[in-house]
Amino acid sequence: MSAPITDPQAFLRGLFDTAVAAVSPAVCVPAHLPPPPKGRTVIVGAGKAAAAMAAVVEAHWPADKPLSGMVVTRYGHGAPTSRIRVVEAAHPVPDAAGEAAAAQMFDEVRGLSADDLVLCLISGGGSALLALPAPGLTLADKQTVNRALLKSGANIHEMNCVRKHLSAIKGGRLALACAPARVVTLGISDIPGDDPSVIASGPTLADPTTRQQALAILDKYRIEAPPHVRAWLESPDCETPKPGDPRLPRSEIHVIATAQQALQAAASYARAHGVTPLVLGDSIEGESRDIAYMHAAIARQIAQHGEPVKAPCVILSGGETTVTVRGNGRGGRAAEFLLALASVLDVPAWALACDTDGIDGTEDNAGAWFGSNIHERATQRRLASADFLANNDGYSFFAALDQLIVTGPTRTNVNDFRAIYLPVSS
Repeated sequence: MSAPITDPQAFLRGLFDTAVAAVSPAVCVPAHLPPPPKGRTVIVGAGKAAAAMAAVVEAHWPADKPLSGMVVTRYGHGAPTSRIRVVEAAHPVPDAAGEAAAAQMFDEVRGLSADDLVLCLISGGGSALLALPAPGLTLADKQTVNRALLKSGANIHEMNCVRKHLSAIKGGRLALACAPARVVTLGISDIPGDDPSVIASGPTLADPTTRQQALAILDKYRIEAPPHVRAWLESPDCETPKPGDPRLPRSEIHVIATAQQALQAAASYARAHGVTPLVLGDSIEGESRDIAYMHAAIARQIAQHGEPVKAPCVILSGGETTVTVRGNGRGGRAAEFLLALASVLDVPAWALACDTDGIDGTEDNAGAWFGSNIHERATQRRLASADFLANNDGYSFFAALDQLIVTGPTRTNVNDFRAIYLPVSS
């Protein structure tokens, strides 16, 4: 029988570190590498894990087989490579470096033959990093729409639908340029539900979404796009290649790492420490604070009634929440969730919320944690959680309590990780 948890903070951090390790490129890439082709192998890719994935490919690719290409990742998320070029660009709002990298990616796949292989490495963040505007649009247009989407509360499926239709490379358009080569895509999924066509906006995959849906999303969130942007979305020329399009090359996709894998690893870690895991789901979406209130209700039911599991237990969940920005504070989805949870959780508990890529929103932290004395500590420092929540300022709240979690880039990304530990009631 395992010893009782004496350091809940260390236990929570162990859960998170185990979850991240389970979805690292070093663990997930090697088993899915295709055999070298008769001709050339060209690597392309984008996302927060793209550079680390490229490094793993290099380490496992035969030294005597041709290998070249490039990937683009977020600033600070690079990895050392020798045969594959790594470019860094901005995320979540694209910049000129991402635009140039996307254009160069077309150069990498130009003139291939049926004997060649394109190995595409994609992960979360790739959509913003591949910033090549559609004809008649500018990088400034994409930046304007992207900023508005990020503040609107739109989910990742909705954001990437719009992004695909404003792009010259996403939504299968890169695949068209790879023909007639074989295309194999390896994806680390940050998408609730793991739809591969949504990961990094599916540059090498057919797109089932439509320009009409993209327009409806702008209308739903009252996003005032420039007139020429709307005109492009209203044009048939805007449409992406659809499933069954004969112009698409031979293509296959393997989703090699998911939120479910991370949660399963964390659940195993909990069991090994004598704690019962309750996994709520790997694809939870919605406003961060609403998801927090739901988690608090479940924690209360466990603490007061021993249902649906008995303590000691840990509530685990993944997915991608959203934040509708109304204030001008600092912090991402994880800090917003944890601040909302702290404001309503009235039973003894410890909690952690982090983004598995190591970056919560645009800040320098992966997330934060709190202990059962959170209310006492906040009161001593005259911190009113409701005020910070109203200003979307979770970062400042947890920074003042010295409870931020800073990991630096993890070079993987399966989105949100949340854990609430409930001890045996005394």
